[in-house]
Amino acid sequence: MILLPPDIRRALRANAISCAAAKAQEKPFDPCCEARHSLRPIAKFFNPLGAATWLATELYEDGDTLFGLADLGFGCPEIGVFSLREIERIRLPYGMRIERDEGFHSPHSLSRWASTARRAGSIIHAEQLLIRAGPDAAPDLPTDPVQGAAG
Repeated sequence: MILLPPDIRRALRANAISCAAAKAQEKPFDPCCEARHSLRPIAKFFNPLGAATWLATELYEDGDTLFGLADLGFGCPEIGVFSLREIERIRLPYGMRIERDEGFHSPHSLSRWASTARRAGSIIHAEQLLIRAGPDAAPDLPTDPVQGAAG
């Protein structure tokens, strides 16, 4: 499977160009600009044998660096950059590799994915909550037993 077919590659590049233009208008450089967090993830990559999941919103000019939400399955999803080449090089048992979810589409912004995934503990669980909540409603998040409330 080609992880980034031309149409997805173009959409990710367009987001990167758009965010770069928005950042250029800001006085102090802010790598976590508002425009970046309001973008919707365009591609979802996943380990078919494990919990690792990546949501990408941008592809940088080098054609390798992706920006988005990464979750390696340890309970701490993080926004940042990751390498397409590194993801493509991962070899799993039984000859399997990292795959792209061909049916992935999200009405939710990256910031909503990130906050939901952090509270839920993974992108996988966040996806279930966001699907149940629908495109406009806030998801019901699990209650934190230590704090006694969600989040």
